[in-house]
Amino acid sequence: MAWIDRVRFARKHPPRRARFERFGAIVQLTVPRALVFVDRAMAKRIVDVGAPPAAWRASETELGEHVLSAPLEAHLQLTNRCGAGCTGCYTGASPQGGPNEWGLVEWTRAIDALADAGVFHVALGGGESAVLPWLGELADHARRRGIIPNLTTSGLEGLDRLLAVVDRFGQINVSIDGLDATYAAVRGFDGFARADAAVRALRAAKREIGINVVVTRHNFAELDQIFAYASERRLSEVELLRFKPSGRGARAYNDQRCTDEQHRAFLPTVLAAARKHRIRVKVDCSYTPMLAHHKPERTLLAELAVFGCTGGDFLVGAKADGRLTACSFASPPPALEGERPRIDALAAYWSAPDAFGAFRTWRDAHEPCASCEYHSLCRGGCKVVSSHVLGDPALPDPECPRVIDHGATRVRLPVL
Repeated sequence: MAWIDRVRFARKHPPRRARFERFGAIVQLTVPRALVFVDRAMAKRIVDVGAPPAAWRASETELGEHVLSAPLEAHLQLTNRCGAGCTGCYTGASPQGGPNEWGLVEWTRAIDALADAGVFHVALGGGESAVLPWLGELADHARRRGIIPNLTTSGLEGLDRLLAVVDRFGQINVSIDGLDATYAAVRGFDGFARADAAVRALRAAKREIGINVVVTRHNFAELDQIFAYASERRLSEVELLRFKPSGRGARAYNDQRCTDEQHRAFLPTVLAAARKHRIRVKVDCSYTPMLAHHKPERTLLAELAVFGCTGGDFLVGAKADGRLTACSFASPPPALEGERPRIDALAAYWSAPDAFGAFRTWRDAHEPCASCEYHSLCRGGCKVVSSHVLGDPALPDPECPRVIDHGATRVRLPVL
């Protein structure tokens, strides 16, 4: 679209919200549904800037050169209660849930803090948050505060309760990590038929229904069929998540993680499936090393805001007891002055000098990241994988093809 046409389009479809940053602004569009990063010149064209925003008092910089003024989204683990018992569960959820879990009052306070900070989205999950009797009420409160609530569910529990409040959410994705027998190979039990029934029931009630797929060595060869399934069910998206060694998933990591060969084939495999079945695909930030392996045009990645680990910057997470994390899979950071960082006090922690540790010090890179032309975008890959495999989240992602080729891993990955 020509630049002038973009301006005309934006004026015809004014942004729902805008948040000013040093580089310009983050604009939330309704048509299409998207967050768009624009420089100061474009912001002046499409947003009523008024007096120079406080964020513009500093010199203009490129996106990514500085931490954002607040995260774009927060991933909230509303409960650790779930009866599924998946072998790769990133939290270690159980039917009993965990101690000191927050309820509606505490999470409402957290939503208020996130709204005050300027957060655009919350991703609600668990455990299985569909079993919570106050889930719809919390989603309503988020909308009242200008935040779009999205939801991830296994589809295995609480479906009737979720269907009663389905209209209160933006996007709802059902976790399906394979079809039929592959689902059982990844999750450790046969739940595909129930998850598929939830997909069909939710799609009958709402258009914005998709699936989350944790990609493992067991389901990688089935990705084309998974995209075909999503197309057949008329779903809005397929979101692909890299398997991370977190929660029970730490014990299952060696059995579930993709092979190096699969990681190198990830981008062409996904592009082929998305084009063939004409369905939107999203991949999580930890896949950026696998994208960079194919040497895409760096300026294109920058324009599309494709970044690697964005924990503690573009996004944050929270455990079921409110403890703040850099992302859903990371451990809570150390306490500051005796106080553990909590999601309802995000603003106070966000600007702390040592906030989020290695998630923000990625510029202090080891080789081969230090000399990689994609480093400012990739940011060294997944900190959770590095921490588990190498014992140090600041070291280069050991599953990155470039790191493997460089021979930079200090701990040898198991041969699969």
